[in-house]
Amino acid sequence: MYELLKTIDDPATLRKLDRKELHRLADELRQFVLESVSKTGGHLSSNLGTVELTIALHYVFNTPHDRIVWDVGHQTYPHKILTGRREAMARLRMFGGISGFPRRKESEYDTFGTAHSSTSISAALGMAVAAKRKGESRQVVAVIGDGAMSAGEAFEAMNNAGVLDTDLIVVLNDNEMSISPAVGGLNRYLARLMSGPYVAARKAGERLLKSMPHMLEFAKRVEGHAKGLVVPSTLFEEFGFNYIGPIDGHDLESLIPTLRNIKSANGPRFLHVVTRKGQGYKLAEADPVLYHGVSKFEPQSGIASGKGGGKLTYTQVFGDWLCDIAAADERIVGITPAMREGSGLVRFAAEYPDRYFDVGIAEQHAVTFAAGLACEGLKPVVAIYSTFLQRAYDQLIHDVCIQTLPVVFALDRAGLVGADGATHHGAFDLSFLRCLPNMVVMAPADENECRQMLYTATTLAGPAAVRYPRGSGTGAAIEAEMRALPVGKGEVRRTGRGVAILAFGSMLRTALDAAEELDATVANMRFVKPLDAALALELARSHALVVTIEENAVMGGAGSAVAEALAAAGVSVPILHLGLPDVFIDHGDQGQLLASVGLDKAGVVAAIRARLPGSGRAIQAA
Repeated sequence: MYELLKTIDDPATLRKLDRKELHRLADELRQFVLESVSKTGGHLSSNLGTVELTIALHYVFNTPHDRIVWDVGHQTYPHKILTGRREAMARLRMFGGISGFPRRKESEYDTFGTAHSSTSISAALGMAVAAKRKGESRQVVAVIGDGAMSAGEAFEAMNNAGVLDTDLIVVLNDNEMSISPAVGGLNRYLARLMSGPYVAARKAGERLLKSMPHMLEFAKRVEGHAKGLVVPSTLFEEFGFNYIGPIDGHDLESLIPTLRNIKSANGPRFLHVVTRKGQGYKLAEADPVLYHGVSKFEPQSGIASGKGGGKLTYTQVFGDWLCDIAAADERIVGITPAMREGSGLVRFAAEYPDRYFDVGIAEQHAVTFAAGLACEGLKPVVAIYSTFLQRAYDQLIHDVCIQTLPVVFALDRAGLVGADGATHHGAFDLSFLRCLPNMVVMAPADENECRQMLYTATTLAGPAAVRYPRGSGTGAAIEAEMRALPVGKGEVRRTGRGVAILAFGSMLRTALDAAEELDATVANMRFVKPLDAALALELARSHALVVTIEENAVMGGAGSAVAEALAAAGVSVPILHLGLPDVFIDHGDQGQLLASVGLDKAGVVAAIRARLPGSGRAIQAA
């Protein structure tokens, strides 16, 4: 099995194959991806859809000298397998294993680190300009999906590329059939014509008409209108790109000649290929969304391995709450930047389609769109991952907070998210949110508190954020009734002596477990802003050591807020801040990652005892 694939250790070996062997290689590579991901979990549909495209790119271009920049990176497993990481796929996205996304430090073939959308054209343009300035002859190819093309950065880059005399190739991987009709023999013929003889004829015509600018301009207009009759080229041509396609992204006999013709041309070139998510695996073809990101599963049946837990996830809690509040208040609307499933909005979208807005991969627009809705009396709820809100920080400040608009931000995946790693950890939201005037920031300790905090956010006259972790909570019973919590008020959950642990959000359970061993006092602080300064001061005055714990960067986070409050009141007490260190934390199991940074029970107990005098006895109250 995989006899041909096992001979490919790098693209140079791939390029030695006869073209007739590539079809067999594609079959083996697709089967290897399926088998591999079924054992490790990961992104499946998008990777099955780019097998032939990946083979063709590495077959035609002289990688790594020629640069390939993948957008997001969900589709790069075939690329990793063909670039020397076939055996490493056994530990994909695991602690100490290879990443699920391109990483520069992992391979010279990963020319640009990605995971957030729509960066490829900008990065590739930078590389192309650098090559030109250094006098280096190389091709630079950006591979971007049609979803990523919905983000403004992609069009900003294209707008810039079109006015630079730079060799750049953009490959649009259209896997939703959202731009073009079905492809066939005619489109294949047109693609070859436009990438080969057409380009030569175009250049000859330009030279001939160069001395007659009016005729040259007229010819370009005629050309544009003529191409617009048969291919959707007008938009990309207006950006200054020579548009080629659409072509079948699973047809190697079309891909390879077309890419070779494009490679021999120069200037900005745009190749439109149409692929199918889940290609070759019928279950993924039938439901590419379900099989976009998977846990371990049995390939024949598609059934996930192991049994799931009975607890609700925070994402489910949010989705149910949004439907409940929408039933009670017709002003509620839900907004997502292309994360309906991930953010728990499937039910809401079905029950309230006229109040559900998926704006595409456009976080900046999502936030300002919400601000506009709030201006007119609606109550927008923006469901967004913590890591993606970073992309709309200026809009958060300028369009929401300065105007004190009542927008609710439901921040999913706050803290360490696991296998997606550094690019997706919600490590900074408490730090970048609490410094914003007019913003209320809440961190629930369990599922019911999450529901009540979300409701509380809708009752406020200004912006509010509720940040909650990935996965399930403690199994807390959820109250159907929605009630507003007193803003800026925490609660003491355990009374001990000597040590006071001020816990924020997801760290409460760990703090309580550690406190049992230390006989410490534990407070569920609930609000990061406004902070319950009175409670913090009370505990600081009655205990000899204050410990803050949060699943956020220590620098500028909730612990910093406590330290600032104590300093402002002139209270001097030893204080220990526990949280995420000043490094980018790698991928792995969530529990394993928390333990690696000392945020499990053992790590918390050890850190506190290290600050105690003697052999670890509790500090007596001052």
